[in-house]
Amino acid sequence: MSQNNARDRTGAIRLGLGFTFCHWARHKGWVAFIAACVTVTTLTEMVVPLFAGRLTDALQKGVAGREEALHAFLAMCVLTLGPVIFTRAAIFGIIGLTLRVMQAIGREAFHRVQRLSTDWHANSFAGSTVRKITRGMWALDLLDDVLLLGLLPAIIVLNGTMVLLAWHWPVLGLAMALGSTAYIGLTVFMSVKVVSPAASLSNKWDTAMGGVLADSIGSNSVVKGFGAEAREDQRVGQVIGKWARRTRRTWIFGTLGNLMQVSLLWVIRGIVTGGAVWLWWRGEASTGDVVYVLTTYLVIHAYLRDIGQQVSQLQRSVNDMEELVRLHDEPLGIEDAPDAPPIVVDAGEIRFDHVRFQYGGHRTALYDDLDVTIPAGQRVGLVGRSGSGKTTFVKLVQRLYDVTEGRVLIDGQDVRTVAQASLRRNIAIVAQEPILFHRTLAENIAYARPEASIAEIERAAALANAHDFIERLPKGYRTLVGERGVKLSGGERQRVALARAFLADAPILILDEATSSLDSESEALIQQAIGRLMGGRTAIVIAHRLSTVRALDRILVFETGRIVEDGTHDALLGIEGGHYRTLFEHQAGTAEEVLVE
Repeated sequence: MSQNNARDRTGAIRLGLGFTFCHWARHKGWVAFIAACVTVTTLTEMVVPLFAGRLTDALQKGVAGREEALHAFLAMCVLTLGPVIFTRAAIFGIIGLTLRVMQAIGREAFHRVQRLSTDWHANSFAGSTVRKITRGMWALDLLDDVLLLGLLPAIIVLNGTMVLLAWHWPVLGLAMALGSTAYIGLTVFMSVKVVSPAASLSNKWDTAMGGVLADSIGSNSVVKGFGAEAREDQRVGQVIGKWARRTRRTWIFGTLGNLMQVSLLWVIRGIVTGGAVWLWWRGEASTGDVVYVLTTYLVIHAYLRDIGQQVSQLQRSVNDMEELVRLHDEPLGIEDAPDAPPIVVDAGEIRFDHVRFQYGGHRTALYDDLDVTIPAGQRVGLVGRSGSGKTTFVKLVQRLYDVTEGRVLIDGQDVRTVAQASLRRNIAIVAQEPILFHRTLAENIAYARPEASIAEIERAAALANAHDFIERLPKGYRTLVGERGVKLSGGERQRVALARAFLADAPILILDEATSSLDSESEALIQQAIGRLMGGRTAIVIAHRLSTVRALDRILVFETGRIVEDGTHDALLGIEGGHYRTLFEHQAGTAEEVLVE
């Protein structure tokens, strides 16, 4: 492995452990309680072999050693009972600590992801993100067990027993120290430099597999529409196959590492056992001393074997947590200014004050010195070819992106200086393809205002011409709409989205051609509802069909990021060779051709 990869693995371990310790710091009492219970348990296990040796020597004395044997036996019974009590107490403590931390991790990761930039979400699979969060949460469960119930007692036992052995027999203590060090070194080397990189790559393909599965399953209607089930089977099969090959390599490396560890343990056992017998042979140790050494080795052997497993589990949990931890390092992109106040929108005037805007990665700016004002209460249509800047305009109003230069102002307030949540609560949006939650119709409509009463929800639905079709459903407003609203037709989803906007009662309204793909009956109902919704609000309508903007107060015509024409429908139509007139005539001609056919 390259030196860079080794550094990356070491960095990942520090990152994972630092993340864990940061969360532990919030629960110092729980951690201290668990550590105390584990320490007591471990110390009692260290002392048991000493009394086992004394018991053996007492038994060799026959009748004369009865009292000494009884004391050693009772001490062993008491010491054996200690781990039973304190281990269970430590486990109960681990349960409390781990659940609290897992809850915090899940909440904080979701909080972070919700606030990541629009670009980040556009470039990320939702299924992969969910997998990163859930896998990281369960990795914390494993990591808590490894650190507190696995490695902590192992470290105490190894250090304590080596000190006791060295105190009585320095040679045995040295042999145990060298053997333990060699074993731990081999374990760490195999885990960090061999198994971990393979596991990290396996996890990346596990994440990719989750994303591909979610993508295909979420788009099942398209798959069925094109009879492409076999094609999707092949695509998913390729990703699963890649994951399986990477995972197989990880498991093989782990198995080989375990074989090397077992072999080294066999060597250590031979050296320690032989050393104890040699001391007895020379008369430097009693039979009880040999029993003590052998019993001590058995305890250490168990802990060394566990250390190998614990280090592997530690690396595995760090690998599983890595992607979750890195989510916390993702830049938010758009952040509130410190102590940003809520916006106060009384009228709803929107102004682009000499705005320059350039998408990250693009060589040229989309907007260069864009200067336009939309007075409060004005209904404005945005028209132009695809990529001309219409959608970017409304995204800057919402502050989904920050301008490169200049300002976007709402009632004189720079949107960069106010709290984003308050800004967006003052803007109601009806998208071309409305997205609904897999919740009830009432919950979807009330998403704009969760505290709304059922009467307010029904009134908003009535204004959106949605109440009648909802009432005809078996469960009415308690009907679940399916993922992204798939149980409803396009027109029904659109009317629910309009009802949500009515209930929001925001001073600014953004419509992204809400009728572009509907049947004539649904379109008529929605146009009627839109007319009601725009009343008394500053409305921005992104128009793909120019017939929808005829009645608006004003039309802005975009061309490659510039407003090339600005006026009413009639005024713009009267410009000979104008952009708007050309677009309108092209759409009218296309419509006539369709009618003739």
